[in-house]
Amino acid sequence: MGIFDKGVQKTRRSFFDRISRAVIGKSKVDDETLDAIEEALIATDMGVDTTLRVIDNLEDRVQKDKFVSFDELTDLLHDEIGKLLNVSGSGQDEGDMPVFDFTKKPYVIMVVGVNGVGKTTTIGKLAAKLKAQGKKVVLGAADTFRAAAVDQLTIWAERAGVDIVKQGMGADPASVAYDTVKSAVARNADVVLIDTAGRLHNRIDLMNELTKIRNVMKKVIPDAPHEVLLVLDGSTGQNAFQQAKEFSKATEVTALAVTKLDGTAKGGVVIGIVDQFRIPVKFVGVGEGVDDLKVFNKREFVNSLFSKDDLK
Repeated sequence: MGIFDKGVQKTRRSFFDRISRAVIGKSKVDDETLDAIEEALIATDMGVDTTLRVIDNLEDRVQKDKFVSFDELTDLLHDEIGKLLNVSGSGQDEGDMPVFDFTKKPYVIMVVGVNGVGKTTTIGKLAAKLKAQGKKVVLGAADTFRAAAVDQLTIWAERAGVDIVKQGMGADPASVAYDTVKSAVARNADVVLIDTAGRLHNRIDLMNELTKIRNVMKKVIPDAPHEVLLVLDGSTGQNAFQQAKEFSKATEVTALAVTKLDGTAKGGVVIGIVDQFRIPVKFVGVGEGVDDLKVFNKREFVNSLFSKDDLK
C-alpha cells in the first residue's frame, strides 16, 4: 500500500468504477468510451482543460496502438497522468527534491489560504514534522482577526514542543510577523512558520495585507519569506482552482499544501492545479493525525491513484 492510498481511496474507487462501466463488453475503445473516461476524469475535479489534454493524448495513442483491454487502458491513463506531473519512467522526478532549502536560516514560510481549509492545523502538523527532524521551529500567530486562531496555534505549539510568538487579538499582523522573524533570528531558529488570517480571495484589502506582511519581514531578513505556502481544501474541487488563481495574483505563491483528500472523491484536483498553475504541491493532508500530513511525491501519488489492491 502506498502512503497516499488512504488519501485517494474514494477518488480511486469512483474513477475505476466509471472506467470499468465504460469499457465492459467493448472490443475496442470508441468515442462513447472516451466520453465516459472524460466524464470520469472531470468527476475527480481534474479540471476541463487538463482532462481534455489527457483525452486528446489518449485518443491519439489508442488509434496508434489499438489498445482495447481495461488493464491496457488504465495503464495508458496512468502514463498520461504521470506525464502531467512530470513523472518519468524511472529515477528521481523533477520536483521530488528536498522540500525546503535549510541552508537559509531561519527559513521563513508564510502560510496563506481562505478560512476553513485547515491552514492552522497544517502549520501545527508541519511544525511537529520539522521538530521531529531536529529543527528548531518558531511559530508566528499573525492571524489576529480570530481569537480562536491564536489559541489553536498555541495548542499546536505546545503539542509540537516549539516556540510561538503572539500578541493580542486585533494586533497588527505585520507587527506579529516582524517580531516572530526577529525572535527567530535571536534564538538561532531553523524554521519560521507565519500563520496569516484566513481571507477570501476576492477581498482586495485583505489580500494587500499579505504584501505588508512580506515587506516587514524583509526588514529583518531581506529575502524573506523564502516560501509562500498556499493551503487548499481538496474537497472543494473547482473552488480550490479559483483560490489558487487569485492568491497567485495577490502574492507570489511558491508551494501548495492540499488538505482533506481522504474525505473526497475529488483527488484529481491535485493533478489539475499542478498542470494549470505549475506550482509544486509539497504536502497533502490525508487524515486527522499529525502523521497524516504527507510530503508529496508525484510518483507515489500517481501509483496510489491507480492501485487496484482495494478494488477487488
